[in-house]
Amino acid sequence: MTANEASLTPAPGPMDTSDDAPQGAAAGPPRRAARAALLVSVFVIATSGLVYELITGTLASYVLGDSVAQFSFVIGLYLFAMGIGSYLSQYLESHLLERFVEIELGIAIAGGLSAPLLFKVYTAAGAFKVLLYGLVLLIGTLVGLEIPLLIRLLKFSLDLKQLVARVLTLDYIGALVASLLFPSLLLPRLGIHQTSLFFGVLNAAIAFGSTFLFPIARPSRIRLRALCLLTLVTLSGAFVFVSRFIERAEATYFGAPVVYAAQSPYQRVVLTQSPRTTRLFLNGNLQFSSDDEYRYHEVLVHPAVAALGRSPRRVLILGGGDGLAARELLRYPSVEHIVLVDLDATVTDAFRTLPIATRLNSGALTDRRITIRNEDAYKYLEGSTDVFDLAVVDFPDPGNYAVGKLYTDAFYLLLRERIGVRGLAVVQATSPQYARQSFWTVVTTMEAAGFTTAPLHVYVPSFGEWGFVLAGGEGLAAPGMLGIDAGSLRYLDSAGLPELFRFPRDLGRVDAPINRLNDQKLVAIYTREWASWSR
Repeated sequence: MTANEASLTPAPGPMDTSDDAPQGAAAGPPRRAARAALLVSVFVIATSGLVYELITGTLASYVLGDSVAQFSFVIGLYLFAMGIGSYLSQYLESHLLERFVEIELGIAIAGGLSAPLLFKVYTAAGAFKVLLYGLVLLIGTLVGLEIPLLIRLLKFSLDLKQLVARVLTLDYIGALVASLLFPSLLLPRLGIHQTSLFFGVLNAAIAFGSTFLFPIARPSRIRLRALCLLTLVTLSGAFVFVSRFIERAEATYFGAPVVYAAQSPYQRVVLTQSPRTTRLFLNGNLQFSSDDEYRYHEVLVHPAVAALGRSPRRVLILGGGDGLAARELLRYPSVEHIVLVDLDATVTDAFRTLPIATRLNSGALTDRRITIRNEDAYKYLEGSTDVFDLAVVDFPDPGNYAVGKLYTDAFYLLLRERIGVRGLAVVQATSPQYARQSFWTVVTTMEAAGFTTAPLHVYVPSFGEWGFVLAGGEGLAAPGMLGIDAGSLRYLDSAGLPELFRFPRDLGRVDAPINRLNDQKLVAIYTREWASWSR
């Protein structure tokens, strides 16, 4: 029995509460209070450990893409590291309460600073990966050390059956609490950086409280309390000032002042403005630049209306929460109602209320003809019975499986039901230049769902060649002229319309698979193709 273990056993006589009491004595608080404090620590450790795991997995998916792969790597590495920590715990022989406090401080520092540190290096993919997996290994190892340590500290106050049951129950409950709070409260309310720092402060507070609850020799107690206070002050200060740090870092990264930034449950939303241009970034990826977004959105909307062959009355927009596609559609007097389905209310709210955003979309999202629905587009199509003349599908690229499902044959079958036999859809389909097979996979998949397709592309300076797919019933053909006065447009005219549908040899069709819901081959193809351009 170690000195610290002995301190948790019942005292046969009066307790010695003096500062100079030896650690082997039965000094300290009542056994019940000490036991309760250690059990609370189990819950906090489990909750904070999973929160740090979710933070690193989320940042990995933001920066590296492919959320399924990144969360798989992070979870697997974290559990492996916990195994390492559990194995190493056998070599801790004495002064277990001191080791517990030191490990808790290590978790506080590594976990609390994980998000700010990763954000600092996320512009360099190589450094980001090294730091990411290093932090996961470190945090997992420390958590793996701590749980066996707590069991050893508690084993003399509970029988083995009760001990294992209570520790594992609290461990699993803590994991559940973290998994529920992270997406619903912590991420949208605190943001990813404040969340990591908040739990760092919580871990440091647990460590500091432990120095009062448990009998630790005076020299060590003074040293540990000083370390705890230093950690608490550092992490608390970081919590207060991290927003300024992030603002400066984002301004440097994006190359322009940040005029709006928000963390939604789904993504980091940033608007920047320079004297020349306004830009939208989602998770650090450029979505549009006001310099040339009109090229993209005019080609997305107007050829589709022209190919429809009649004036659209009811229109469905899937994605497009910035309102720029809606702006183009509202040029047509025939449009009576637009349903815009975008998952992220943070985006639609920003582009409905911010002056800088409403200037770009001409206040489209406040038009009485538009109904905004913030929900998953796949679920919307499954539950809707409405029929539309035209569907404009403007999702982000299929860089992960959550978005990839919106490019599957199952999704396009649902889309066909919403536009009927006479309706038409247009889909943004990534770049036929940088992701050639990905583009043609979208075409192949839409055809497998029963659509007749007419692919087209346009050069957008901010992105290069960009592709779209018109899709409808039999007889669909590339339109010969626009259905709107070209004088109201900045880029497109009827004379240039045929060129959009001509693909040069280096962009032409290649063999491509069908993207099905059960395998989502498109995500792997897309990830591989874009990665080859970043080398």
